[in-house]
Amino acid sequence: MNAPHLPEVAQRAVAAFLNRDGRLFVDGAWTAAHEGGLLTTEDPATGQPLTRFARGTAADIDRAVGAARRALDEGPWPGTPPRERARLLRRLADLVTRDAEMLALLESRDNGKPYGVARAFDINLAIEGLHYNAGWATKITGETLPDSLPGEWHTYTLREPVGVAGLIVPWNVPFTMAVAKLAPAIAAGCTVVLKPAEQTPLTTIRLVELCEEAGFPPGVVNLVTGLGSEAGAALVAHPGVDKVSFTGSTATGRAILTAAAGNFKRVSLELGGKSPTLILPDADLAQAIPAAAMGIFANTGQVCAAGSRLFAHEAVFDKVVEGVARIAEGLRLGPGTAPDSDLGPVISQTQLDRVLGYVESGSRAGARLVTGGHKAREQGYFVAPTVFVDTSPDMAIMREEIFGPVLCASRFGDDADVAQLARAANSTEYGLSASIWTRDLSRAHRLARRIRSGTVKVNAGPALDAALPFGGMKNSGWGRENGKEGVLAFTELKTVAMKLA
Repeated sequence: MNAPHLPEVAQRAVAAFLNRDGRLFVDGAWTAAHEGGLLTTEDPATGQPLTRFARGTAADIDRAVGAARRALDEGPWPGTPPRERARLLRRLADLVTRDAEMLALLESRDNGKPYGVARAFDINLAIEGLHYNAGWATKITGETLPDSLPGEWHTYTLREPVGVAGLIVPWNVPFTMAVAKLAPAIAAGCTVVLKPAEQTPLTTIRLVELCEEAGFPPGVVNLVTGLGSEAGAALVAHPGVDKVSFTGSTATGRAILTAAAGNFKRVSLELGGKSPTLILPDADLAQAIPAAAMGIFANTGQVCAAGSRLFAHEAVFDKVVEGVARIAEGLRLGPGTAPDSDLGPVISQTQLDRVLGYVESGSRAGARLVTGGHKAREQGYFVAPTVFVDTSPDMAIMREEIFGPVLCASRFGDDADVAQLARAANSTEYGLSASIWTRDLSRAHRLARRIRSGTVKVNAGPALDAALPFGGMKNSGWGRENGKEGVLAFTELKTVAMKLA
């Protein structure tokens, strides 16, 4: 997607934002980190510093959790009517809409993605999520239960806020994910401590500024920026936190489970993926080929649900691979602020090295490189969209999450029935998303039932909507975000049994 002309007002607003050091937001006030430390975020398109932000540590997390706890237990928040929580979320949506161009440009500078993508996808999806979750604030209910207790009783359930929620945001879609965690937590009546990724803290900082402008009471929304190994680890381990919602790597998810055991925190984990795309011989290739290509190349492959494994029937395999490779070679890589950029860089030198390391591993293991597989520009962290064929299930590139624009393609024949295709789709430790392309709806339904994945799409590209539950099976995580399930994840269920006679 080409970027439109960058609005001058947004450029001035971003320049002013970058010209000041970021601070923490605790108990309704902006403050320096306890130890006064600062970190630097960089533009991945150039590798050059963008601005500095506060290096929060355990002491800052303690202050933020304390503020969130007081707001939950002693402040006006517990008595705030659901309609007021809904109003605050709608007000926040209005402010995000007002600042959409500035937020998209800030996201583009900090994350590297094209401005047009950030504006049309990331910011719009966040606005929709705020409005959707605002509607849930007045619709969280329990139910009356038909009991069989001796005597006469009135028994019912209540849905109450789980408490203080620690929200840990990833770097690949930072603004959208910050909103996706904040909005249901607020709708449910929780107070929160936001911890953005150290690679991309800027739009989350701006989001919290907008929360302040919207009128959230002090202590309801708190922000601590910093390193995951310092601020993030302290947030997960803090005994005053009742729930952690984390999006990131499976390895970090395992560490969070261990740390959360201290006070049996409720935990939601949206982790890694190695999602399969299955193209059957009767598929509409005019739709399937571009969807398969952008299912792995969009956001430079830095998507947990990216369709990184392609299984195509031998009758269409060569045509599919040729089509995907042609799209890959036609994508223009460049800074997210450039009007002709289709794809931006990966997030960092570390990620660039990781992706190219997997490319080298695949070539050594015998996979054949069709296109890409190299650093694309001298400056910045750009990786050419990459396609491998002649892959096998034992290769690391077929089993492990690369989190870059690398597609591994395999063919299957007429002898592959539904069960065999499902086994191929299920042959990794992950189970986040899957795509099926076929005109045979019976076969599509049978496959969808057998694939162990939190989401299965049929004849469709991305299916992202605030109303659709999203999350994984197996090592792709615990719990769901979005939809009713995403809101209820921030509640506890209480049973009340009252004897009447």
